[in-house]
Amino acid sequence: MNLPFELPLETDRLVLRLPRADDVDALMEYSADPEVCRYLPYEPRERDEIEKTMERRLGFTEFTPEGHPLFLHVEIKETGEMIGEFLLFSRDVEARQGEIGYVLNPRFQGKGYALEAATALMDIAFKVGNLHRIEAKCSAPNQPSYKLMEKLGMRREAHFKEQALFKGDWDELLIYAILQREWRELHP
Repeated sequence: MNLPFELPLETDRLVLRLPRADDVDALMEYSADPEVCRYLPYEPRERDEIEKTMERRLGFTEFTPEGHPLFLHVEIKETGEMIGEFLLFSRDVEARQGEIGYVLNPRFQGKGYALEAATALMDIAFKVGNLHRIEAKCSAPNQPSYKLMEKLGMRREAHFKEQALFKGDWDELLIYAILQREWRELHP
């Protein structure tokens, strides 16, 4: 595996690990939910689509700009229940640019799990992976997403109004980012 850090990542309550074939049911629970998919680039999915998605994910084990994003599934350490997914994209090796993305099962939102998982992933990406900058994007109406970015210490760098048609409506895109030195000040 071409990663600058070891997996799984563990926090006090969570484990961030590579996807497993037996994650299909957990993915199904929230990937078929219209409210979850509202801000995602796909519609609610049927089981066969999720199984195909999982087959592809099982091959995404690299962190390279030419490759796919690194998918990490998040599970609760105490129960082993898979509750969501985080993605780490490599955007530019020479400039050491990365991007994170995330989806959390609504049953587990509001408990600090997204902040805990994002902090662990960004910390290892900056401190071990030596990324210079990490960004994250979301639709402007997706308040929980941009609030998470703000809790992570990321700054809003852009707000593009009516920048694209998304699911039949004009979308507004927010871009947040943080530099390695800024992260290290917040997380020495």
